[in-house]
Amino acid sequence: MIIPSKSAKEKNRRITRRGLMLGGIQLAVVGVLGVRMRQLQVNQSDRYRLLAEENRINVQLVPPDRGLIFDRLGKPIAENKPNYRIVLIREQAQDPANVLAELAKIIDFPEEKQADVLKKMMRNSAFVKIPVVENLDWSDFARISANAPALPGIIPEVGLNRHYPQPEDFTHVVGYVGPVSERDLSGLENPVPILQFPGFQFGKTGLEVKIEDTLRGTAGTSQVEVNSSGRVIRELSRKDAVNGADIQLSIDSDLQHYASYRMGDQSAAAVVIDVHSGNIRALASSPSFDPNKFIFGISTTDWNALLNNEYRPLADKTISGAYPPGSTFKMVVALAALEEGLIDAEEEIFCPGYYDLGNRRFHCWKRGGHGRMNLSDSLKESCDVFYYEISQRIGIEKITAMAKRFGLGARPDLPLPAITGGLMPTKQWKQTNYNEAWRKGDTINSAIGQGFVSSSPVQLAIMTARIASGRAITPRLIQRINGVPTPLEYAEPLGISDAHFDLVREGMFRVNNETRGTAYATRIAETTMAMSGKTGTSQVRQITLEERATGVIKNEDLPWDHRDHALFVGYAPHDKPRFAISVVVEHGGSGSAAAAPIARDIMLRALYETQPPISAFPREIRDEMLEQRQNEPPPNVAAPTPRSDRA
Repeated sequence: MIIPSKSAKEKNRRITRRGLMLGGIQLAVVGVLGVRMRQLQVNQSDRYRLLAEENRINVQLVPPDRGLIFDRLGKPIAENKPNYRIVLIREQAQDPANVLAELAKIIDFPEEKQADVLKKMMRNSAFVKIPVVENLDWSDFARISANAPALPGIIPEVGLNRHYPQPEDFTHVVGYVGPVSERDLSGLENPVPILQFPGFQFGKTGLEVKIEDTLRGTAGTSQVEVNSSGRVIRELSRKDAVNGADIQLSIDSDLQHYASYRMGDQSAAAVVIDVHSGNIRALASSPSFDPNKFIFGISTTDWNALLNNEYRPLADKTISGAYPPGSTFKMVVALAALEEGLIDAEEEIFCPGYYDLGNRRFHCWKRGGHGRMNLSDSLKESCDVFYYEISQRIGIEKITAMAKRFGLGARPDLPLPAITGGLMPTKQWKQTNYNEAWRKGDTINSAIGQGFVSSSPVQLAIMTARIASGRAITPRLIQRINGVPTPLEYAEPLGISDAHFDLVREGMFRVNNETRGTAYATRIAETTMAMSGKTGTSQVRQITLEERATGVIKNEDLPWDHRDHALFVGYAPHDKPRFAISVVVEHGGSGSAAAAPIARDIMLRALYETQPPISAFPREIRDEMLEQRQNEPPPNVAAPTPRSDRA
């Protein structure tokens, strides 16, 4: 018998302890795995079985509410209304054509619309919801809901639909939304999935498209369990959508409404700007149209009517219309000459009714001439010859440099599409674009806002606000985003002599408030509200020598599109300016007859913030104004629409 040594016994004891430890660890691991397996296979078996069967789990997008748009006082100008609609899922319908035919037995649903839905359905995946009918009334929606079990694939839904409560007042500013088209998607670099959501609305024009990302919000997701027929059994998880931001504009809806009314059915534009803040109070283009017609797609008949209208209702003339500014440009030329020391307040220039340059004669609008004119007189009576003469002293480069200090020839920084920068020409510009040298005659034409010079109504309003304030006022359209004010830019002084500004302002005051002033007939009679301004008439056709010899044809005797454009710019009150205005009436003829009366009436509404007293009008037209008021619409009194879920 062999007796183990002491060291051997100790070694065996160590092995035994290690074995026990390893065995215990293994048992613990197995136990944990067993518990976890029981938890997965027994306790959570239903959840993981559903997740494994992908055909029973559906991840759906949760569309966000589109941000609302309000005026400066909180009145709604773009809101969301409930939309009762019907959608169809092809893979659940079995026979979509038959389902649509059965639907037509319940509501009015013509065969051509059925065919359109079937075509749209084949362009999308079988599981995608296809809009069938939008904007149903409640009775039709209720009938379809009651018959839904007999209409496989048909799903009644309640969504939100964009609505514009002041349909024609804000069409060009706010724009409109419409169904997302393939063209919209192709124009985006990385379109978000929500844009393919059935019935989702996408900005097409105006603010709606320019700040689409801000207004749209961010989609949420919902993970739902569905049965074999596609019916939702329960929601497994949800991530809420983030609604779009609410926008408050600087525009006063009552003033905007009145400006649209006052322009009537003319092809015209009016802009009102606060001369201290740069806030745009009115931005109205006429004629307008109802943007609500575009929500679900406009009819061919309505679209062609808009497209073929010679007054161009689809265009926003306030920002995209580029017009020769005519005599409204003369203040810029005068300031350029004053700042260069090329003229002073006392110098007089004789106007015989024309100005000869070489073998070419440039005519003044007043055939017999104005006689001797100083600078203030030249503005008051709008003498062309005065500016022909001083333009030759200044030259086009310095005229253009001064114009740009007043915002002309530069695209305004506004959140709107299709903004024109207008044109302030230079010698190099003509050489580059026409391969021709600049001529002295080009400078003469530019001096009275003709020739190559062009500007938009909003640019002319900015120019006028800068003349009134002496500062580089910049326009602002968005006042708040989700209740947070957008910053106001500090307006730097323009660096122009106060004495020179005062001289030009004096001439503008005389335009409206002295006899023989070109806008005297459309003055504001209330002295504390007196307006300073400048009329303008810009030619759109060449007047031949033969016509001048026999007599220039009157505007009213010409075809509409051959008549002169009528313009007016002004600010008020003269002593303490609050607002600047510009009005352009396309082919309106005379600025003093067509544009100035509109500007005066809109300015009075801005100053009084309501219907002005009859005493504010010249005595000789008060009876006419009283009669006009009988047909004038009441102020816009739409109530604010608060949203408790927004800042």
